[in-house]
Amino acid sequence: MTESSDTPGDFPATGRLAAIDFGSVRIGIAICDPDRILASPLEVHSASEWAKDGDYYRELTKQERIAAFVVGLPIHLDGGESEKSLQAREFARWLSVETGKPVRLFDERFTTADANNRMRAAGYTRQGKKKRLDAVAALVILESFIEACRYRGELVGEPLGEPSEETPGDTPSKGESIG
Repeated sequence: MTESSDTPGDFPATGRLAAIDFGSVRIGIAICDPDRILASPLEVHSASEWAKDGDYYRELTKQERIAAFVVGLPIHLDGGESEKSLQAREFARWLSVETGKPVRLFDERFTTADANNRMRAAGYTRQGKKKRLDAVAALVILESFIEACRYRGELVGEPLGEPSEETPGDTPSKGESIG
């Protein structure tokens, strides 16, 4: 498969999105409806050999009629990136190549804390939280992405490619990542 370019015009304005909370052990997945009004956690998938899971992601894209993906980008509070950020970027590029769908990276700061709070409020047991936490974190990423696009009236997040040349702590430029 060929790598898709990722300019704002390539990212569809409508259609189902899938958000990915990429982790080294588990990958949380959430989806929304084609009008991007309702989002829900879908599942948690093993991350142990993600680079060999092309068939899984292609089938997920087909079954769920996914138009594009949003991958959570772990960013430090000061705006800097880590090894985990580089891994998420690598996964996002791979996902775009494997599925042929556009992918945006979106700042995922505080999503796991928000997911934990939601699950606690819903009365999940410790074991229940462990099984669903990553999918709920993906839900938080997806809801935040959709809401930020609506609020700003433009595509948010960051296209695929190399990390920006900002110094850690710089604020992203307009139309890029917000958190």
